[in-house]
Amino acid sequence: MRIIFMGTPAFAVESLKVLHQSNHAVVAVITAIDKPAGRGRKLNQSAVKEYALSENLNILQPNNLKDEGFLEQVKAFNADMFVVVAFRMLPKVLWSLPKYGTFNLHSSLLPDYRGAAPINWVLVNGETKTGVTTFFINEDIDTGEILLQEETQIGADEDAGALHDRLMAIGAGLVLKTANGLASDVLKPQAQESNSHLNDAPKIFKEDLRINPAESREQVYNLIRGMSPFPGAWGRISIDGQEKTLKIFQSEMYDLDESFEVGELRVLDKNNIILVFKDGALRLKSLQIEGKRRMSSQDFINGRLLEKGATMI
Repeated sequence: MRIIFMGTPAFAVESLKVLHQSNHAVVAVITAIDKPAGRGRKLNQSAVKEYALSENLNILQPNNLKDEGFLEQVKAFNADMFVVVAFRMLPKVLWSLPKYGTFNLHSSLLPDYRGAAPINWVLVNGETKTGVTTFFINEDIDTGEILLQEETQIGADEDAGALHDRLMAIGAGLVLKTANGLASDVLKPQAQESNSHLNDAPKIFKEDLRINPAESREQVYNLIRGMSPFPGAWGRISIDGQEKTLKIFQSEMYDLDESFEVGELRVLDKNNIILVFKDGALRLKSLQIEGKRRMSSQDFINGRLLEKGATMI
């Protein structure tokens, strides 16, 4: 099969690599345009572009996916199939071009968790399983016919970074299996079930990350691991009448043997900081206070960055 691959971040690279090393031919790669980043505003290439350059693959970086000149370039590659992993929404004039169709890899078990951030939201919601899905692209986001799925259990202390890396590898294998299945005409696409009670996985905004000390410790524990290592769950704390932002990247359940106020941040000893909830506490293992770097609880305590009596508000 002659394949055009579309993707941008590191999550997509593993799928591209697996296809490129298979007996299929990746005839072109479509990825995001280079963007200025950092203090020097140096142009930053996508992870997919970096890999494509290292393998001397043809690269297209269109501003407009409907541009006639770009579409003519795509047609010239005479691809049998388009494969999409972590890219932007495609217009029909593009995804309808190849003979064997255009399929996408999504990091959830569709139709559950449609949207931009399924890896984060399955953890925030305390799910115990998730997976990856390949499906044909159509006019609506994440609603096309399902080709293949693979399920995996979520570890009790697994965070978004670890789950991302596992699904990246599982997804790459499923992408190759899907390409092989379409090439040999053995797959039978299945329409997605319609269910009004399914979870969504929308884009994450700053307020989605905010820790509410009035919630249960399990809810906050899941928020922390669902947003770690990036962008990080945060809360506002009051220290001696001053407010600062505190980000928490790693925590664990901690049972109290004495009473504290809900929202209280307490240094118990040289190794332990806790955040108190109505049903217990969380021991904070990795955190970052406004104006400082991310650090362990021990370094945080040694730096005297948290005074007695601090409260999350």
